Amino acid sequence: MARHLIQGREVAMPVRIRDVAVCAASYLVRADAARAVIAYSNLDVAEVLPRKALCTLMFADYVDGDLDPYHEFGIAFLVRPPGAGHAPGGGLRANLAELRAAGAGAFVHWLPVDQGFTLEAGRSIWGFPKELADIDLRLSTPYKRCILRKDGRMVLDLLIKPGVPVPGTGMMTAMDAYSHLEGVTRRIPWSMTPRGVRARPGGALIRLGNHSIAKELSELGLPRRALMTTTVAHMAMSFGEAKEP
Repeated sequence: MARHLIQGREVAMPVRIRDVAVCAASYLVRADAARAVIAYSNLDVAEVLPRKALCTLMFADYVDGDLDPYHEFGIAFLVRPPGAGHAPGGGLRANLAELRAAGAGAFVHWLPVDQGFTLEAGRSIWGFPKELADIDLRLSTPYKRCILRKDGRMVLDLLIKPGVPVPGTGMMTAMDAYSHLEGVTRRIPWSMTPRGVRARPGGALIRLGNHSIAKELSELGLPRRALMTTTVAHMAMSFGEAKEP
């Protein structure tokens, strides 16, 4: 079993998260703009509709896991696996199903956290682009809210209204996550078992600040109506060893 030494502690693979609450808002954005944002990775966004890519903003409260409790915010894009064909030609739902069946994954473009141990583990084990930031999560209210500041500057204020319960949760799903750090792109096996899932069309309000990441999001067309929002009361996850794709 592979092990990594992080701040004097051994972290065994796969890394297991036993309980995390997650809120996410997914947006349709221009594929050409998304390609420009992640061009450094040598990956290509998956076009879920002609000339449209999928960008997801998420925030999470990690309650129990191998990397200790922490808060996290993330920006990710659905990407085609290296060498895969181009966009399918059906509707949005059929295209998403086909892309996932073909191995489409989530490229993690930015991943601020608020604790040093998970920062070092994420960067050294998987090459995740983790940075320290001030992440104010308000998850005990009917509206789930994340206020994110980096280097003393407002990045965004994201509010999500939970939708209706999604039946059939509790089943494990798996997909690949992709990262890029210091010139190296990596593929990370990622499995999830969600419970207490709610979803709805729309359901998000976003206010951008004056940070450079906020400017990047504005160039993608945000703020705009979310395609879909999802909240997960409890999720278990595992992350395997990173490999170059």
